[in-house]
Amino acid sequence: MEKKFVTTSGIEIKEVYCSAIPLEDSPGIFPFTRGIQTDMYRGRFWTMRQYAGFSTAEESNKRYHYLLAQGTTGLSVAFDLPTQIGYDSDHAMSDGEVGKVGVAIDSLRDMEQLFDGIELQKITTSMTINATASILLAMYIALAKKQGADIRQISGTVQNDILKEYAARGTYIYPPKASMRIITDIFEYCSKEVPKWNTISISGYHIREAGSTAVQELAFTLANGKAYLTAALEKGLDINVFAKRLSFFFNCHNNFFEEIAKFRAARRMWANITKSLGATDKKAQMLRFHTQTGGSTLTAQQPLNNVVRVANQAMAAVLGGTQSLHTNGYDEALSLPTEAAAKVALRTQQIIAFESGITDTVDPLGGSYFIESLTNEIEAAAQLYIDKIDAMGGAVNAIENDYVQNQIAAASYKYQLEVEEGSRVIVGVNRFVQQEEGAMEGFRIDDSIRLAQSGKIALLKSERDDFAVKYALANLKDTALGEENLMPGILVAVEAYATLGEIANVFREVFGEYKQC
Repeated sequence: MEKKFVTTSGIEIKEVYCSAIPLEDSPGIFPFTRGIQTDMYRGRFWTMRQYAGFSTAEESNKRYHYLLAQGTTGLSVAFDLPTQIGYDSDHAMSDGEVGKVGVAIDSLRDMEQLFDGIELQKITTSMTINATASILLAMYIALAKKQGADIRQISGTVQNDILKEYAARGTYIYPPKASMRIITDIFEYCSKEVPKWNTISISGYHIREAGSTAVQELAFTLANGKAYLTAALEKGLDINVFAKRLSFFFNCHNNFFEEIAKFRAARRMWANITKSLGATDKKAQMLRFHTQTGGSTLTAQQPLNNVVRVANQAMAAVLGGTQSLHTNGYDEALSLPTEAAAKVALRTQQIIAFESGITDTVDPLGGSYFIESLTNEIEAAAQLYIDKIDAMGGAVNAIENDYVQNQIAAASYKYQLEVEEGSRVIVGVNRFVQQEEGAMEGFRIDDSIRLAQSGKIALLKSERDDFAVKYALANLKDTALGEENLMPGILVAVEAYATLGEIANVFREVFGEYKQC
């Protein structure tokens, strides 16, 4: 019997409402303004992810099992800064940072411990990793193989978006051209070997966290997306194949209707961009995205207010049609989230899904004079930025000429002035301020983690086959000096238990390191 959706008063809810909206703007139909599926959340809810990773692989593994037991439907892995920029935990550059903002992963052995007791073929995993994405993805594939999984069936995402690192975040290693080679090699390898894997999550999240406006976040993210499409096309890849595995990662801030309109505009703009570059397959034209609530909107003052902020942002993301969602913990302005905060964040998603009623129909705000007009205005404003970037020769040139960075900096400065002047109200910060009754206990990482992790590296190196490691690294260097795909060589090195730092150093030797002026 077909399930009926009704209000608490028994009024039946239609799957979609179309009055005053052109038929060609129906959900699931190009240009997907109203959503990429015809039934959206009636068919299935978004993936409920919780971003987690800290300390050692063993400690993070405990948190993953806890989140899965609470109803999380996908894992999202945070890596520490040394892992993100290609240094092993025992490197001098890692001092003071091991395990602090994510989990320390130095080798396949750490990856084995990170996912101990978790079958990779039965979950989806999102990994927030960029400069070293190829190495972490190879470790994940190697572990799946050791578990006996069919790697053609494993699914997940590597962020793998290096352009936003140059523009907004800073965890790059290699120069742009070398980085783009690594990225397109991942596209090519996964399209053949790991076809269900999302090979890049093009991130507006960090652009927004750096201080951009919603329009800038949209424009610069899609401009970066065009650059990746162009690079893959120049490599001879089929846009109707590789574009299906591209996904996006957006931020969601407090202006409720602006965020919803931003997501709707993003789908329409990307559909037209992919079509203009030759995509004819419907799935290659779809913009699929993960959303995380706004970390920079969280306040250390009156941190429980953040529960409301996160709920507001999460609801906007759902009304905007997200495919995956992470909700921040209310205490993240103070520390990594505690278990209690992580549970409230997950329950926020579950309440929206099962209790709010907004998932019963597709794009419930579609047709609103305000939403439709705002969607159009955001699209037009974002297109002006993209046109300027195209005139500069694309996103890589715009970043190298500091255009994107300067635009973000100007927007960030303007926002901060408004907060300081009081024209932009932040509850508990510049209005409705009160004396705090007591400090909230945060989640802290012990500095001894580096010693423990360094000991694990030393043990690994004493037990592994050194000849196999040296042979694999030498072959990888030869491949990097040539033009063959890098991924098979990285996988061989990972399976020989070469460390992340050893592999990253091969590329440092061949490609050099990028230094911004």
